[in-house]
Amino acid sequence: MRYTFLLLTLFSVQQLCAQGTLADYQRSQSLKKQWTDKAYYIPRQTNWQDNSQRLVYTIQTPKGREYIQVNRKTGKREPAFNQEELAKQLSAQVGKTISAYELSLQNLKPTDKGYSFVAENVRWTLEDGRLHKKGEVPSGRYWGERWEEDETRRTYSPDSSLSAAIKNSNVYLRDEKTKKETPLSFDGSPGDAYSSDLRWSPDGKKLAGVKIRKPTPHLLYLIRSSPVDQLQPKLETRNYPKPGDNLAISEPALFDIASKKQYRISMDLIAQQYDLSRPHWRKDSKSFTLEYNQRGHQVYRVLDVNAENGAIRPVIEEKCKTFFSYSGKRFRQDVSDEKEIIWASERDGWNHLYLYDAATGQVKNQITKGDWVVRRVMNVDDKTRTILFAASGMNAGEDPYYLHYYQINFDGSGLKSLTPELANHEVTFSDDYESFIDTYSRINQAPVTVLRSSKDGSIISTLEKADLSVWEKSGWKAPEPFVAKGRDQQTDIYGMIIRPTNFNPSRKYPVIEMIYAGPHDSFVPKSFTTNTALHELAELGFIVVQIDGMGTSNRSKAFHDVCWQNLKDAGFPDRILWMQAAAKKYSFMDLDRVGIYGTSAGGQSSTGAVLFHPEFYKVAVSSCGCHDNRMDKIWWNEQWMGYPIGPHYADCSNVTHADQLQGNLMLILGEMDDNVDPSSTYQLADALIKANKEFQLVVVPNMGHSSGGEYGERKRRDFFVQHLLHVQPPHWNAKDTTVPAPEKSAKTTRQQR
Repeated sequence: MRYTFLLLTLFSVQQLCAQGTLADYQRSQSLKKQWTDKAYYIPRQTNWQDNSQRLVYTIQTPKGREYIQVNRKTGKREPAFNQEELAKQLSAQVGKTISAYELSLQNLKPTDKGYSFVAENVRWTLEDGRLHKKGEVPSGRYWGERWEEDETRRTYSPDSSLSAAIKNSNVYLRDEKTKKETPLSFDGSPGDAYSSDLRWSPDGKKLAGVKIRKPTPHLLYLIRSSPVDQLQPKLETRNYPKPGDNLAISEPALFDIASKKQYRISMDLIAQQYDLSRPHWRKDSKSFTLEYNQRGHQVYRVLDVNAENGAIRPVIEEKCKTFFSYSGKRFRQDVSDEKEIIWASERDGWNHLYLYDAATGQVKNQITKGDWVVRRVMNVDDKTRTILFAASGMNAGEDPYYLHYYQINFDGSGLKSLTPELANHEVTFSDDYESFIDTYSRINQAPVTVLRSSKDGSIISTLEKADLSVWEKSGWKAPEPFVAKGRDQQTDIYGMIIRPTNFNPSRKYPVIEMIYAGPHDSFVPKSFTTNTALHELAELGFIVVQIDGMGTSNRSKAFHDVCWQNLKDAGFPDRILWMQAAAKKYSFMDLDRVGIYGTSAGGQSSTGAVLFHPEFYKVAVSSCGCHDNRMDKIWWNEQWMGYPIGPHYADCSNVTHADQLQGNLMLILGEMDDNVDPSSTYQLADALIKANKEFQLVVVPNMGHSSGGEYGERKRRDFFVQHLLHVQPPHWNAKDTTVPAPEKSAKTTRQQR
């Protein structure tokens, strides 16, 4: 009797403290329903009129989606148009009923007569209250598509008396009166031909171009197993250069029109190319510039080519022991009638702006300076010699990732803060850069939106204050920012902690890290976000964290350089210390049960976690991961892993370390992924099988680069419930098991690198 009572008591306690049950799944999805479109008065899709007199944005209100316009001078806020009337007209045009407050208008932009926008995959204008159809929206391009040469393309001289074109792989000049053609080059041939992208000097006396030796395409093969238009599968291909592949070699060419002479340009300063830009003529026609990126990304040059003799010289040269971050931090603008150049560089250890003398190649002065980072240049005003830019880390005691906006003079004087509030600022400038709309918030602070003057940052009008009352009434808990020291015991590492709505501090919770450690950016949210995916996962009985470890961007150059030829590091020493510090403060975090998941580069890192740090990470779910950097796209991987290919590529590979798996691993893959070669995941699976390791492989037919879609999201959550909570997930095939579809934000996307 006593034994039976004890069993019943234990059962009751287990039920009371249950995690990962069907009820938890249902509560998770019910919260999503309660939260979706219930964070009110937060502007989206902010766009300015071309003459900068009006701006328009979208907000969610208790009524639904509303479109608001603002007068720049007065700050007056009002409805952009009659939504009921527009919905009526649009419904008639597309043949289906569209609710006035469910209008989904993309690329909405004010025009002189009204608005232009995209709806139902069609371009429209709204003029004088009347809707006009302007045509279908073209489909997007594949990321790997390159410039296609067209020998029918003809480029005309400034006075249109002459034209140049490619014929039989060479450059031909044509007199437009007589139609007589004269060859300017003779060394072009198929596979080593002159480009049809020819550039005339402004005075019409010279012609510049490049001869390109094309590499053999590296084809990616994809099998679409389940096409919607036929029974049999389809084979599709993409041009997909990978690290170590041969690349195009561009040889610049200069032609004198009067003499028909070609000047040979030395290749000494532009050998070992990763990329060479097309010629850009100076206004005075005395020279043109080229930008050269050496293979391996450790040398980057801005070069000047003399139009009189083809002599080439460096104007700006970056030489790095690790990498020049051309893909994320390169900035150049020629100013002062092209006598000066504003250039971004990390040469002093932080990303800053420099003013160069274009004639001598000497630095006239460093414009910005300090232990902080220039993140973006918004506008360079040549007349006032001022720069509008975004930066982070300038304010002591503040999260160093918070974006603020500033103005500074070319000589480095007059630094002026335009967004002083202690928050992350998301802004959209008017086309004339005299005003901007600023939405500022933190992950735990509701957004406020104001219209500001660019002159001094003064507020013209407060436009919106977010209303989160629906979220708060449902039990929503804001993410908590958390800071701990990194591997050097000096550098602060920033992240956030998410708790479930029914959080109980006396309970022990497994911890799940969502990882994306791509060196091209930082990833922990800094602004308030309506994306609830991490909260939904936490609701199943987890503490969910996200961290920016060393090797990611937007801090010092030394912080970033940790990734160099070492992507397997992924900031794990910092991430582990961060979680240990959090668990020391919060006893409810159970670090004996730590899981991790990620997509794309995050897919590589999450698998790397259980291979290289099995003592800490016990469960991983990896979606469309680049598990061996030799298998992925050339630009992203050579940027961080370098060239030539060396042993460090294999050392960072999950495939070559598959035999180290100790924990539980699920791999999710879209069969049509043309962002990361699916074979990267298949080769990891092959290595795991050969090592006799247990794992799960989920392949989603027809899906591209993705976290797995709704099905993959459910599989991921079930895997964590099973292996971290040690609870059997609901049997979804049973008729009496119902739960709404999982988070849809995991749909196919190319946002991740």
